[in-house]
Amino acid sequence: QNEKELQDVVKQQEEKMLQLIDKSGEVMRLKAEVSELKRLLQRAETEAKVLWEEMRGKEHQVDTAYVQERVMLRREVDKLRLLLVEKEDENVRLTDKY
Repeated sequence: QNEKELQDVVKQQEEKMLQLIDKSGEVMRLKAEVSELKRLLQRAETEAKVLWEEMRGKEHQVDTAYVQERVMLRREVDKLRLLLVEKEDENVRLTDKY
């Protein structure tokens, strides 16, 4: 009788662990999706900002090559800022871990 109860408890714990593993996998997938969406949002905001800056005060011909270069440079700056933040976060995690 006690062995049967113990087996049931162990089985329930295993099921709970599997559920937690499934949930943690889902959380990781959702975090990755959020990260990608943030990156896409930042990219769109960057493009919009550059375009607004270029269009402000210009009613006639716009140098599209110049605008594209500005967008590319702004993206590069944003990417470097993001990398810096990620490295700082990683350093904080490592510091907290050890």
